[in-house]
Amino acid sequence: MTEGKRYWYNVKTGQVEDGPQSFSKDRIGPFATRDEAEHALETYAQRNRAWDEQDEEDAEWGLR
Repeated sequence: MTEGKRYWYNVKTGQVEDGPQSFSKDRIGPFATRDEAEHALETYAQRNRAWDEQDEEDAEWGLR
């Protein structure tokens, strides 16, 4: 991420913040663009699904 403007997604309000404006416990980021921040929850859900799938593959390793 380059230096400059950054955005955060506030999980409490569901709003994108132009720079950190709320308590850190209430926001995720930083994101390089407003669009990335707006889709933060979708991105996190996709990553979690991928990690869960990887965990399942790891658990099955050696059982085949």
